[in-house]
Amino acid sequence: MKYITKLERGYWEWGGVAHTIAVLGLVALTAMGMSLESLGGWTACPPQLIGEEGEYWKRRETREGAYEFSWRVGWVYLQRSWMMTAVRSEALLMLVWWTESWEWEWLCLLTWMGWLWRGLGAAWPGLGRQPGYRAMGGLWERASQLALLELLVVWVGQQVPMMQESGPLVSLGTGQVVGVGSVLGSPRVEVEEDEAAWYHIRLRGEFELHIDGSVESYKRMAIIFLQLLEVAEERRKSRRTRDGRTPFVRQQQLEEWFGVPQPHISLRLSYWLNQDWRRLLSQKSGAVLTLELQQRIIDTWAKFPWRDASWIWKYLKEQGETITLEQVRQAGQESGWTRLRKALRQVYVIRVESFRPRDEWLVSQLLAQVQELVERLESLGGLTPEENVTLTDLKALGQELNLGPAVARRPLPWVYHLERLLFGHWELVDDGSVHCTYCGTTEVARKSRKPRLKQYVDEQGELRAVEVYRYYCHNPHCPYKTFTHLPANLLPYSRWTLNHHLSALQIYEWMRSVYRCTGQTLCVSKMTAYRWVSGFGYQLLPVAAMFGVVRSSGVVGVDEKYVLVPKNDKPEGDMKRWMYVYFAVDCYTYDLLHIEIYPYNTKQSAHAFLLALRAKGYQPRVIVTDMRVDYRGVVAQVFSKAVHHECIFHALQQVREHAREVYGTNYTKTNPEVEQLLREIDRVFDARTKRTARRRYEKVLAQRETFVAHTPDATAIFDFLERHWPYLVNTIESHIIPSTNNATEQVIRIFTQHYKTFCGFENIDSARLYLAVFEKVYRFTPFSSDAQKRIRGKCPLELAGYEVHKLPMAQLFRGLALQWPASAFREVSPT
Repeated sequence: MKYITKLERGYWEWGGVAHTIAVLGLVALTAMGMSLESLGGWTACPPQLIGEEGEYWKRRETREGAYEFSWRVGWVYLQRSWMMTAVRSEALLMLVWWTESWEWEWLCLLTWMGWLWRGLGAAWPGLGRQPGYRAMGGLWERASQLALLELLVVWVGQQVPMMQESGPLVSLGTGQVVGVGSVLGSPRVEVEEDEAAWYHIRLRGEFELHIDGSVESYKRMAIIFLQLLEVAEERRKSRRTRDGRTPFVRQQQLEEWFGVPQPHISLRLSYWLNQDWRRLLSQKSGAVLTLELQQRIIDTWAKFPWRDASWIWKYLKEQGETITLEQVRQAGQESGWTRLRKALRQVYVIRVESFRPRDEWLVSQLLAQVQELVERLESLGGLTPEENVTLTDLKALGQELNLGPAVARRPLPWVYHLERLLFGHWELVDDGSVHCTYCGTTEVARKSRKPRLKQYVDEQGELRAVEVYRYYCHNPHCPYKTFTHLPANLLPYSRWTLNHHLSALQIYEWMRSVYRCTGQTLCVSKMTAYRWVSGFGYQLLPVAAMFGVVRSSGVVGVDEKYVLVPKNDKPEGDMKRWMYVYFAVDCYTYDLLHIEIYPYNTKQSAHAFLLALRAKGYQPRVIVTDMRVDYRGVVAQVFSKAVHHECIFHALQQVREHAREVYGTNYTKTNPEVEQLLREIDRVFDARTKRTARRRYEKVLAQRETFVAHTPDATAIFDFLERHWPYLVNTIESHIIPSTNNATEQVIRIFTQHYKTFCGFENIDSARLYLAVFEKVYRFTPFSSDAQKRIRGKCPLELAGYEVHKLPMAQLFRGLALQWPASAFREVSPT
């Protein structure tokens, strides 16, 4: 199908046509060698004058000499031969103008140079007869003829495609073309900007445009481009656009070419004119999506936010809507519902039966808040002021879900007496006045005049009684309005004295016994012994509160151990009954810096544990872990200046595990070359210098192709070594980075010795209580006499630099009796 319009008027006026025909005729006659004397009214040089040139020169030579120069003869020759030269020069100039090859306009001078050269030969006969001179004249003549012929060929080559269709053709990539007018010259683009900031673009020549029709936006922009094309000075009275233009390509033709209905073309052109780029470029479907239909889709989708686009499409089709799946997706994207739904699903669990926040999102928000508070605490050098702005969202969510912080336990009245008795760094001032057990104020009043009898069992096991009174506390800020004033060694709600509780703690922990044996020793039930020992978990003060300073070598090992916790609120699954205890141990003092239990062994749990370690004031230089990859990101995030080192012992174990998986358990017998490879890997980490280690490491990797070619699964061994190499090699040539995580493993073994008497914790609360007990007991318990000489007979706090050997707490876990001599309480001043 071809579409032809009028030719541009400026190029083909009648005068230009006549002039062109005349010049072409002259060029043709000259090329054929015909005389121009009387053809078509043109007058040329008489041919007989040129023929008399021989006799004239003979007479001249005989009369004046062969080499005499004559201006008159040369001038006569130039006057008679200039017409032919002018015709050829004009022909060259016209061809340069038609082909728009303005860089070749100097070719017009070739004919004049040859003409002058011949005139010089005529004026000087002796020179003109020289072979070299005549050859040079022939070169000028041939050059002008070749230039004329070449430009004529170029012009004809440009005119042939236009003559075939009465104008240049624009290809649309589908085999269909349309004539867009006759354009002279090579392809060219002109751009002009007027005072109103309008750009006027003119396309001259033949162009091609290739687009991918499968991309809807490409096809749409091609239609807009063709709709904007206009022919100069063409203004139709009908078929004008809304902005007053007369587009060259009609919408009927665009509908036939692209298969797009005309109303859709008009709609997209209106998007272009209104600069509605969102609708013009973001649409995926070829069909038009109206605002009413889009609102209908969104209203339906909002009622079923847990459903996807396919379900909504089927639901609307059942309701009688004529709609496509692409339109449903398009409506979700243009309205922002798809993006909102994606963001909601990252934060909330959206189901038919529930709409609640995700646990991992809440954990990430809390961890981010904790890290921010820790950073502020470190930057200010103290406690930060209360800040409720960033916690608003979490508090609102907590109220919606009826969640809140755990209620603090009511402090026991005898905690201060217990602290003085075990740590001895303050003395009780007994001035005869009664103090409130909770706030310490002396503004108290007796509640009743009649005393109560408090029964208790003394050290000899005899049942005794003592008179006690109830008092009012008049401090308005005290949370408790009444209290019972008890002697120092008596405990509320129990007839057993403080010494009995301490005996239970000493027997159970120091002797690594069980609650049943501890209860039989003290003549109480096993549950009573359990309550006494667990009570120290929240009754003993933390070490940081006792000493006020944090000491560490800066090299901290981190590891975890799974424990049995049958009663918990975890979802049903294979690992429901198991939780994980995390340990942070000083690799040189064996001090237990932090211990905590988490329901899951995840990256979030590791992040929370490291944040808690940092909140205690520790800033380690080195973090030593096993091969668990979850630590890599969180170590760099929480302790950005710390070096992360992985245990070489665990790495070599993992390499052998990969070898067993690939070659079987008997690989040492079936594949001796694998055993040789593993020995070479061991030698890599036995090197004393990093240079030697890297040379051995590269030698091992050089064997990859050999092993993988024979057994493709062997690539797991080499990939594992490459992934962990940067975290393993840093211990070589280092004086502070240990090669293994043995210190942490040793503390975990000691914990296991205590934990195995439980056969599992009852719930996570009881587990946390016991972890607090274990932390205090372990840090005050000295190592046995068969331990390393450096740590033998010393507790971890002593190895850390604290003078605690004279504290009653340290004496208690050395196995001494509860009735310490008076000398044990002297000069007790922890550093």
